[in-house]
Amino acid sequence: MKKRAKKQKNFVQIPHYPGGKEAFKKFIASHLVYPGEALKRGIEGIVIVEYEVNDNGTVIDAHIYKSIGYGCDAEAVRLIKLLQFDKTHNRGIRVKSKYIAKIEFKLPATKKLDMQIAYTMKPDKKNNDNKSSYNYTIKIEK
Repeated sequence: MKKRAKKQKNFVQIPHYPGGKEAFKKFIASHLVYPGEALKRGIEGIVIVEYEVNDNGTVIDAHIYKSIGYGCDAEAVRLIKLLQFDKTHNRGIRVKSKYIAKIEFKLPATKKLDMQIAYTMKPDKKNNDNKSSYNYTIKIEK
């Protein structure tokens, strides 16, 4: 019996984001601009975006799969369209790949100010009658 030579299987390559998932998350976090309307209304949540990437690594179509509104959807689509994936070489075959991304919108933490209030009471000398009146001065120290 003859041994058959093993053929190497060549599967279709799909575009990958350079650096993997961690780099993808860093890119989204560093380029996310929280929409003013969502900030004003205190909106938080996750927007799910479905998008296609061509063989050149360019995002060619992005649309909202799950929405939270108030400008977050438009910001999520803007972020996805900024992405650039690795190019693929598939022997002349043009391949489009579909992806889904979850983009989380979380309100920034509010800063607490440590404040102390000090006040002094002094009798008002402008009123010469026997009634006591006081002026209060409130000083806020940071």
